[in-house]
Amino acid sequence: MNISRQLQRLALNEDINFLLTNRVPRAALTRFMGWFSRIRHPWVRDASMAVWRAFTDLDLSDARTTSFASLHDCFVRELKPGARPLDARADVLVSPCDAIVGACGRIGDDPGAQVFQAKGFPYPLTDLLGRSTRATETINALRGGSYVTLRLTSSMYHRFHAPTGLTLHHVTYHSGDTWNVNPIALKRIERLFCKNERAALHLSLEDGTPLLLVPVAAILVASMRLRAVDVALNAQYRGPHELPCHARYDKGSEMGRFEHGSTILVFAPPGFALCDGVENGHRIRMGEALLQRLAR
Repeated sequence: MNISRQLQRLALNEDINFLLTNRVPRAALTRFMGWFSRIRHPWVRDASMAVWRAFTDLDLSDARTTSFASLHDCFVRELKPGARPLDARADVLVSPCDAIVGACGRIGDDPGAQVFQAKGFPYPLTDLLGRSTRATETINALRGGSYVTLRLTSSMYHRFHAPTGLTLHHVTYHSGDTWNVNPIALKRIERLFCKNERAALHLSLEDGTPLLLVPVAAILVASMRLRAVDVALNAQYRGPHELPCHARYDKGSEMGRFEHGSTILVFAPPGFALCDGVENGHRIRMGEALLQRLAR
């Protein structure tokens, strides 16, 4: 077993992983990483990427370029044209990102619209979205629908795209913590997604059907960029938390990016179901079938 595999195996030890990625000054470490990753010096870049490769299975074969000025540029890399074919069926919502599927299933009919971050760890949408008029209307529309948790690992492609033709009407930014969002932390920290920094993207499909995407930030990646909002949403953001906007996207169009790896929560109203094979642990790529509209 080579050194890289040994390091990856060590990182999978639950107690060690949790200590190293959570019992640390998370906010300070995240700010430092945001600064450090943008240093444009070949020695810093090469050393950083060597460490990154030691702990992950970084694959740049589908990247538009494999030459980067900084570690950050590699994090937010673009793909070669055609690297992610789209499922073109009109009744299918595709995955907005490359990910590993986490908890998924039916949104509860209870007042809080309960869903799960991991087995035995529920959280209500009222805690995730808040109790504003907009949030309440969204939760009422989603109750009894379907949800999918999509976890992006650090080595994955970090941009996210429109699951189908849709319009973004409003973004609500929730400042918060930077807990790790890996399965180890999700089994230990209750309501983790409700504590971390996140942005609720209020969307509608072409026929007016509501859809909700919630990108959730994490340690080392408390920064999100949305094409419809001309600011970085991160711990240094001091602007309004309610961001009205109007942006139209075709299926597969880029909507934004993380600055590292994290999670996107997808919520659809009644009338949609998980596509075959979408279950906990399934690896999915942007453009592959995620949710399908049920026949009326």
